[in-house]
Amino acid sequence: MMIPRKALHRRTVLRGMMGTALALPVLEAMSPSAKAADAAAAARKRFQVIYTPNGYIMQNFRPAEVGTNYTMSPILKPLEPFRDKFAIMGGFDHVQAEALGDGAGDHARCCGTFLTGMHVHKSESVISNGISADQVAAREFGKITQLPSLEVGLEMPSLVGGCDSGYSCAYTNTMSWTGPNTPLPTTINPREIFERLFGDGDSVDAKTRMAVLRRQASLLDFVAEDAKRFSGNLGAADKQKIDEYLTAVREIEQRIARAEQHGSEAALPEMARPSAIPASYSEYARMMIDLQVLAYQADMTRVITFMLGREGSPHSYPETGVPDGHHPLSHHGNDVDKMNRLTKINTYHWEQIAYWFKRMSETKEGDKSLLDTTLVLAGASLADPNRHDHRDLGIIAGGGLIKGGYHVRANNVPMTNLLLSMMDTLGVNQAKLGDSTGRAGDLSTGLV
Repeated sequence: MMIPRKALHRRTVLRGMMGTALALPVLEAMSPSAKAADAAAAARKRFQVIYTPNGYIMQNFRPAEVGTNYTMSPILKPLEPFRDKFAIMGGFDHVQAEALGDGAGDHARCCGTFLTGMHVHKSESVISNGISADQVAAREFGKITQLPSLEVGLEMPSLVGGCDSGYSCAYTNTMSWTGPNTPLPTTINPREIFERLFGDGDSVDAKTRMAVLRRQASLLDFVAEDAKRFSGNLGAADKQKIDEYLTAVREIEQRIARAEQHGSEAALPEMARPSAIPASYSEYARMMIDLQVLAYQADMTRVITFMLGREGSPHSYPETGVPDGHHPLSHHGNDVDKMNRLTKINTYHWEQIAYWFKRMSETKEGDKSLLDTTLVLAGASLADPNRHDHRDLGIIAGGGLIKGGYHVRANNVPMTNLLLSMMDTLGVNQAKLGDSTGRAGDLSTGLV
């Protein structure tokens, strides 16, 4: 007689001394059969938004050809290995990010509008926007995950006052809004994200837990014995997955520790940088991406927004060989040399996005990858930054939930129409968003 396997609860964790807990990745043992595990993984859907600031050199972003036989543009070249996993979405606009009588402040408006489609209120003290698309999804998916959403950034937010021509810094600090007056702050410190994902506050307060973790060097030290006992009852595939997952957690811990050590040795001018942030931008970006992948792998959340920088930022990227600040360079005045330098920065940002695609595609869940069950929106909320152009934005839709491999040109369609189509793809019911006038089409079959 065959005895059916008892499924592990989806929220099973490893527990160690002092109440420390570690969430597990989704395992086959969490379903009564491998077939059921694959079906559960296939039904799981995720929404990722990746934002780059200060617009693009559009002729270097947008391919000349539409359809499937297009030549990959210079800025998007890092995504060439994933060509069939994304579609370039041309012709989508954010009219609500234009001045509409409010004067200057395009950077604040474009970021505030990106996922809401609302014309934000111009004031340094009174904010008003709308719910963002990520939070529409989080409202639904958050019912079954530990964290409704995760907001990640790579640049220190401005905490008070105005950041762009009389607009509150709230509009450039984040793109996630749960409602008109509630922006969700981004987390920029890898240690804080790590603790949010894997820390356990049931028995020990955060300060004590941090002290213990630093003294013992690793969260895994606390749960090692539990992990050994637990793994003995798993099948070969689950054992391998646990092994890979714990290795990834350990590796992230070590990278954070190295960054903290570097921060403690840094000169005083580095005080504005939290100690767990690596000096190298690409190392920093990839550490934060790896943390996001772990969050998905453990099914801690299914909605993440990731800001590679803040609008109007003067940040420079010496790794690219370009010494100029990003925002000043974006006002290139059609100077060819400046445009070429800005293209290098644009491409560098897309190299980080390509790393996200790589990590998501190589991380397995059942017989699929994490990328197969994720919908990603990536790009900028400005087209040509020299003109502060909010029409025909440089964006892509990607992941395994949509048809990829093509470049489409819409004709002055609100970007919120595309966002509603994304909600449909995710199975999230939303009748209207911001200035939407309908749907852009069925992303699962393609908009060509």
